[in-house]
Amino acid sequence: MKLLEEKVLKEGIAVNENILKVDGFINHQIDPELMKMIGEDFAEHFKNQGITKIITIESSGIAPALMTAYTMNLPLLILKKSPSKVLNENMYQTIVTSYTKGSSYELTLASHLINAQDHVLIIDDFLANGEAATGAIRLIRKAHATVAGIGILIEKSFQPGRAKLEEQGFYVYSQVRVSKLGAGIIELTS
Repeated sequence: MKLLEEKVLKEGIAVNENILKVDGFINHQIDPELMKMIGEDFAEHFKNQGITKIITIESSGIAPALMTAYTMNLPLLILKKSPSKVLNENMYQTIVTSYTKGSSYELTLASHLINAQDHVLIIDDFLANGEAATGAIRLIRKAHATVAGIGILIEKSFQPGRAKLEEQGFYVYSQVRVSKLGAGIIELTS
């Protein structure tokens, strides 16, 4: 997606070979017009695939997933990173290790919000090692639902996430693919 590529190159900050900060337009301050266009792009790309729900992981995936859900006129399910201390019954749960943060968290999904008839689209902000998407897939499988595909805003194509997901038979669509990062260096691939 051309506009997102331009934003990444102009406003993204490559901290080192693994960290790309996009807090000025995706995950701290959100550019609503950009999110609208991102949602429209995902909706167009995944149209006519029988999708019944959009799923994302809190919190940076919420804005683009919401715009995708809005454009496709579908409900959005948000996978929580920390279980409710009160409402922890009837939840699907799995442990995910965050590559970026170097820590693990418990990902949860309320079981009454998804069923075996659901065919879902996963939307997330970044794809690096594929751990977050794999955790989401585990929860979807626990509900006996199916995955239509995985939509990613920014993929670090030099990391193994895409290969890991494709080896499991999942279709991955990334709007921007970063081929190289370094301090002050951002290179994209087509």
